[in-house]
Amino acid sequence: MKPGLLVISHGSREAGWVALVDESIEAARAHLGSQLLIEAAFLELVEGRLIQDGIDRLEAAGVTHLFALPLFVSSGSTHVDEIGWALGAYPKSRTETELEPIRISAALTYGKPMDDDQEIVDVILDRMKKLSIHPAKESILLIGHGSKEEGFQEAWEQGFDSIGEQLLRLGGYNAYSSALLQLEEVPERWESLMSGHPMNEIIVVPLFLSEGYFTKQIIPRKLEGLRCRYNGCTLMPHPKIADWIVRKTLEWLKDLGIH
Repeated sequence: MKPGLLVISHGSREAGWVALVDESIEAARAHLGSQLLIEAAFLELVEGRLIQDGIDRLEAAGVTHLFALPLFVSSGSTHVDEIGWALGAYPKSRTETELEPIRISAALTYGKPMDDDQEIVDVILDRMKKLSIHPAKESILLIGHGSKEEGFQEAWEQGFDSIGEQLLRLGGYNAYSSALLQLEEVPERWESLMSGHPMNEIIVVPLFLSEGYFTKQIIPRKLEGLRCRYNGCTLMPHPKIADWIVRKTLEWLKDLGIH
């Protein structure tokens, strides 16, 4: 038995985006040790480092048991579903996909994305400290990409609700709401927070893996004219992302009987 880890994220044409993923992978590798073979792969846009490329390299190195970990924010992402189908982890894709089935010989375990895991909540709390002055007099508006697809939208909302409960409990904030860009919810949710807690300051946090088009252009555009604090800080770079990868991988290795 020779285990291997394949961390899968979306990918970007921006070299800096890819570099942030690689930095998190290298930090995880430092904890997991050189005996475990690790590859970072991307759904699209990164030539020579797509999912099939990563699997081929791991299997060429002798990997017999593979843990494919989706480095995505939510189980509501349609990409998580289509990747699972392409890997053979799911019998069918619940949405239309242009992916083709991926060749794989190793025994596969397909992991779960970040959702409301503690490490992610910790990152968000850390990001909010840069904007927060008096938590008890502040409201939180968490913004994510979201999905209009049935079942996927609900998964986004459930994850965000759980995160919100933890932010209120652990951070001492006064109120919470979330908005999904795909559903055009930002103005409505901002107004709801203002109406319910008019004396509060609103802190806006983007729940995105890395800075890019949505955090630099789309969200600021949605917030124009709305009184709030926003700095666009995303989940990466942060050491807790590597911690999440390490924990998920160690749990998988334990299930395999490898300690």
